[in-house]
Amino acid sequence: MPVRITVEQFAPISRQGGFDLIDVRSPDEFYELHAVGALMMPLDGLNPKAIMESRGERAGEPLYIICRSGNRSTIACGLFEKAGFTNVVSIDGGTQAWQAAGLPVNRGLRRPISIDRQIRLATGLVTCGGTLASVWQPWCLLLPGLTGAAMAWAAWKYSRFLVRIFARLPWNAGRAGQLPTGCGGCSTTSCH
Repeated sequence: MPVRITVEQFAPISRQGGFDLIDVRSPDEFYELHAVGALMMPLDGLNPKAIMESRGERAGEPLYIICRSGNRSTIACGLFEKAGFTNVVSIDGGTQAWQAAGLPVNRGLRRPISIDRQIRLATGLVTCGGTLASVWQPWCLLLPGLTGAAMAWAAWKYSRFLVRIFARLPWNAGRAGQLPTGCGGCSTTSCH
């Protein structure tokens, strides 16, 4: 079971500085809003060994992990522990609790529609369209069935395959690559 702390417990640590905090949300989520000092390392590409090696002398110190609400950070802590690293700490409540507690955040540019919302919109349209089309062609019921199966499988396996597919669509091209792993352009109020 990973070590968990609240944002209130982490606040004094964040004020002192000298900590490592990674945000395991998607690039879109990170860029929209993230805790000051957090580095972006999405969960679907997380490499615990490489991260710990990159910490150098600080590898023995706690590594704090944050996400939106605390679920993905708990999963990330499990990946670190499975790789043999036990000095990882999940921040309960994530960036939602961080912001609610009045801790400093960086805000980036808002994106028109996040990739997660695009996926929900597309699956809803395919489901409705397939159901309506089945009035004329019964085989069209395969569309909502396959869509539902894909969504259920993705949720069960915590797979981000649909995110990877949608990230490659022309209107999303380059969005995930617009930030380096550590934003680097952060101030206390915005992300450049």
